[in-house]
Amino acid sequence: MDDNILERLGRIELREGKERQIKSYVLRNNVMDEKDREIVEKYFPSNGIFFSKETCDFSKIFGNDNPLIIEIGFGMGDTTLQMALIKPENNYLGLEVYLKGYIKLLSKLGENMIENVKIMRFNAVDVLEHMVEDGSVAGFHIFFPDPWPKKKHHKRRLVNADFLHLLSKKLKIGGYIYIVTDLEENANEVVDLANNEPLLKNPFYGFAPPVAWRPITKFEQKGMDKEYTINEIWLERI
Repeated sequence: MDDNILERLGRIELREGKERQIKSYVLRNNVMDEKDREIVEKYFPSNGIFFSKETCDFSKIFGNDNPLIIEIGFGMGDTTLQMALIKPENNYLGLEVYLKGYIKLLSKLGENMIENVKIMRFNAVDVLEHMVEDGSVAGFHIFFPDPWPKKKHHKRRLVNADFLHLLSKKLKIGGYIYIVTDLEENANEVVDLANNEPLLKNPFYGFAPPVAWRPITKFEQKGMDKEYTINEIWLERI
């Protein structure tokens, strides 16, 4: 296998200039075994994308002009795969930094010959700032982001005012941001941030009702079994 591919997959954020000081993730296992290398070699050409500092024409990458949905933090990728099958009329770009989940979804996409999903292993902020054109995205999915519940870690939470504004700029008029979390404090924080973002409206003025087409993940079901409250937030670009 081309070692350059492995090297590029191992870099998940820009390291030029001033490096971002606060990250919403902490990397754990970052090593590929031989089976992982075989999966990447076999399926990356069909479903993987490398980071580039140039704006990407996703209609060329997918071979059509279908709506682009970006999922940030797809975890092990089960929901991503199901969504692609449920709504084949959409193109899905999945962003994830955790290597195990990235390789697992890459394998499933390749084995099932799923053509409407491409995935990247790179920091979402860098991807959005450099590769995604303003006003081009139909929707963003952020399902169960790391809650960072301790007060001293709140600054690590993915969704803050700057990040929400970045998402808003990338959306088409009428596009949506769909966030689901089982931490009510975090959900209330996002609702408050959205109320202060001039590019967004919250049609429900608070939490949204469940969306029928979103699959329930194993992680979510475990929370529901423990009687955790699932908080859904639906925001729209104006």
